[in-house]
Amino acid sequence: QVQLVESGGGLVQAGGSLRLSCAASGRTFRSYIMGWFRQAPGKEREFVATISRSGGSTYYADSVKGRFTISRDNAKNTVDLQMNSLKPEDTAVYYCAAGQGLSFVVMTTTAKYDYWGQGTQVTVSS
Repeated sequence: QVQLVESGGGLVQAGGSLRLSCAASGRTFRSYIMGWFRQAPGKEREFVATISRSGGSTYYADSVKGRFTISRDNAKNTVDLQMNSLKPEDTAVYYCAAGQGLSFVVMTTTAKYDYWGQGTQVTVSS
């Protein structure tokens, strides 16, 4: 089992940056594909980014491509999301998730993930 705890959310002006971090418990972190999702009020949880087990490959939603960067450190059991050029429409609760799919490229839906963090709020003011 994996427990995930996100941190780093907050209030930022449009155009600013935030770095989210997700700390995972357990010795099997490197066996999981990791992802970030977000959920805005009144909307469904949506895919943001995913990263392969080794960290060598990443995949992003079109809405964040070129602005967000996902990374992981298997020695520290962490996965981060660097968010630059933030927009008001990025406002949401951000969740990290762990799953054991066959390929990170298909890990773009919530059903693919087995474990979730509690979420961290990101608010971008205009």
